[in-house]
Amino acid sequence: MNERPLRILQILRAPIGGLFRHVSDLTEALAERGHQVGIVVDSLVSDAHTAQKLDRLRPFASLGVHQVPMPRLLGMGDVSTPLRIGALARQLQADVLHGHGAKGGLYARWGRGKNRVALYTPHGGVLHFPPSSPSGRVFGFLERRLMARTDAMIFESAFARDAFARQIAEPSCVTEIIHNGLAPAEFVPVTPGPNAADFAFVGELRDLKGIFPLIEALATLSSQPKPPSLVMAGDGPDRGALEGRIAALGLRDRVQLLGVQPARSVFAQGRTVIVPSLAESLPYVVLEAVAAGRPVIATRVGGIPEIFGPTAASLIAPGDAAALAAAMLGELQDPARSATEAATRLAHVQKGFSLGTMTDAIEALYRRSVGKA
Repeated sequence: MNERPLRILQILRAPIGGLFRHVSDLTEALAERGHQVGIVVDSLVSDAHTAQKLDRLRPFASLGVHQVPMPRLLGMGDVSTPLRIGALARQLQADVLHGHGAKGGLYARWGRGKNRVALYTPHGGVLHFPPSSPSGRVFGFLERRLMARTDAMIFESAFARDAFARQIAEPSCVTEIIHNGLAPAEFVPVTPGPNAADFAFVGELRDLKGIFPLIEALATLSSQPKPPSLVMAGDGPDRGALEGRIAALGLRDRVQLLGVQPARSVFAQGRTVIVPSLAESLPYVVLEAVAAGRPVIATRVGGIPEIFGPTAASLIAPGDAAALAAAMLGELQDPARSATEAATRLAHVQKGFSLGTMTDAIEALYRRSVGKA
């Protein structure tokens, strides 16, 4: 017997970054399976770019796109907003409230009400606050209190699950590790052009992404017979400081800043993708680069070892410019080994990080949770 479609509200604060990418992918996949989905986002984050992204999702959100105030910092709005979301859930006869990020999780569980279930995916949000900081203590207290109102928690990586247990508490509810997934089109190979640079970086231009150790590593390879080149796509608060460091190290002719561009177009402009982050959760850029068949140099942070799988031994320590330079030199000197490792990594990601696999697992968890309720 066919099971009835579910009515699902996806709740998040700001429609930006990897979190929104995940919610968008999940919404489209659930809608294609016949479920009715609604999106609840912050009305305080409103600009033309945000509106455009939400408009693109509307055809898949049969329960509508709803905007309510979601202040970034804790305040009185965090009392009234859950009441509004609870009323919306009753009006839409929602079965599932799925909160994403610290604020989304807060509102989904406070607004849960009777005869519906609340699931929560932290996406690392609450883990960004040091446990000893004032915000960290407040969010930690709230997370522990809200556990009783949580039907299930989804972690996008084993790293995130372990970090939550270490920094907040061991979850007392059902928990599952469900990796983010990519659509079939993202597994189409990308082949660099004949004039591609040696290395490509895609990400926010900020210190946390390891951009300065990357530039230092590139500088140490200046003595090579053919000094390597680098393209960097993205923008961010440390762009000015990055430009200054590039100039100081005499790298202007070897580093090209491309601005914000789609990741796959940048993969075609560099032979090896490099992700030197100092901290991550489960970065989409690593998944996308592996799926595109590109060799990847990355640091051992967050859930990246889970993406690298059988090739995780090649990951390097974050913030270590010397180790980064050695890995870059290895790519230049032995491209055959690099290609073999990339193929092994691709097979691992194809098996466990597809959009279909992700949606299957989340849909099944929704149904089990609703069945228990």
